Amino acid sequence: MNAVIVALFMIGFTIAAYIGSLRLYRKHRRIYTTPVIVATLVIIVFLLLFNISYETYMTGGKWVDRLLGPAVVALAYPLYQHRDILRKMLVPIMTGTTVGALVGISSGLLLSKWAGFSSQIIYSIVPKSVTTPVAMSISESTGGVMPLTAVFVMIAGIGGMLIHPLVMRYSGLTHRIGRGVGMGSASHAIGTAASMERDSLEGSISTVAMILSAVIVSIIAPGLTLLLL
Repeated sequence: MNAVIVALFMIGFTIAAYIGSLRLYRKHRRIYTTPVIVATLVIIVFLLLFNISYETYMTGGKWVDRLLGPAVVALAYPLYQHRDILRKMLVPIMTGTTVGALVGISSGLLLSKWAGFSSQIIYSIVPKSVTTPVAMSISESTGGVMPLTAVFVMIAGIGGMLIHPLVMRYSGLTHRIGRGVGMGSASHAIGTAASMERDSLEGSISTVAMILSAVIVSIIAPGLTLLLL
């Protein structure tokens, strides 16, 4: 019974933190007031202040996490709206996403290896650029630490959302398809949400890139990890 109460409380607290963060963002639209950032910080501070373990939080948090799958499926509607453009640009989108997946895996792997991290941490970093459910499965199959992988996925998503305006400005990337491929293959669902808010076509491209990236990384990550380690 206590476990049920704790789970319900964590679910309610997570939803309340997000709603509060969303209201703040609507009043003060800044990159640093993005709901996912503020809500995450609020939850972290709360857990630290009351000395609540990650495992305890996840008794309820796991049910919120499981909604990520249906949320991704809901992105199919804008895909349908732009289906003609997506068909015409399928080859460039697939090519860009494949390159993005290779860069995402190899950069994280080689940099963490150069820094002297253990194999377990490296395995946890490898799937950082794909959506959480897929990243967790890849991490588990390769010998990584799933909670640690979840942290790296959040860092990749939030980091990409924060720095992408600067990266795209200085790289001269202005095309909506190019921006969408970059966001989807590097910053998964969080980046896709930012793209969707800016432009529906860019968001649709980002959704396709995110899905393709998840498939590609799932296939090549184990072999590429063994090759480069």
